[in-house]
Amino acid sequence: MASTSGQRSGAPLGKLRSVTGMLDSDNQSLIREMRKAMNLMKEVAVDLEKENMSDKVKELETGLVEMLETSNDCLHFSNAIQSIGSVYEPGPEPTDFKKLFDAEIRKSKAISPSQNHALLRQFREAVWNVHHAGQPMPGEEEDDIVMTSSACNLLNVTCPLSGKPVTELVEPVRSRECKHIFEKAAIMRHIKNAHGRCPVAGCPKLVHANKVACDAFLLVEIDELRSMGKEAGGSGMVEDVTDLPGGTEEADED
Repeated sequence: MASTSGQRSGAPLGKLRSVTGMLDSDNQSLIREMRKAMNLMKEVAVDLEKENMSDKVKELETGLVEMLETSNDCLHFSNAIQSIGSVYEPGPEPTDFKKLFDAEIRKSKAISPSQNHALLRQFREAVWNVHHAGQPMPGEEEDDIVMTSSACNLLNVTCPLSGKPVTELVEPVRSRECKHIFEKAAIMRHIKNAHGRCPVAGCPKLVHANKVACDAFLLVEIDELRSMGKEAGGSGMVEDVTDLPGGTEEADED
């Protein structure tokens, strides 16, 4: 009987995870298209500013803010879908999926910062540089440094196991427990060999295989970090405030 019950619950659970995977994939495609549109809006705004059409630039900025809000909502939607698909287990009582989904949305908004400030700043900076290149934007000091760890939402910008920049990871994943970022293959080996203790020096959290994922915000944040590096003409890296453990075995294995 136990085996039959497990089979009955396993089939709907597998279908749920398949459906959430497809929904997340579709939503991620939508987010990418919105980001392409926002980049195009920035380019058009620069051209308009060159023609001294500031009123049109302002209209574009208003539209960008609205699209940023929609994009942010989509990111929270993806986070909620991923969470439900990866950790949901049916209980003895019928599940209120609307209540569950709303709870995951609230959780995502509580733990994931908005991306709006960085993208909006890039838009305004590109427009400002049309006529004021090399000058600080209003409200900024001459010695303001854009490329600092505080300008990046990522907790660590290099994988503590492989030593690779997060911008170069093949399959970046983030721990739901401590928010550190790793190469997926490396952290899975580490979880198996080190009983799940986070490999970041000083981090007391445990890392579980079912609680590391490439959440929706992670790809956006990595893309932002990559863009920051290009705009600064550097290597694409910012200062990493995370201490790396010396001589990790996982780095040697890669």
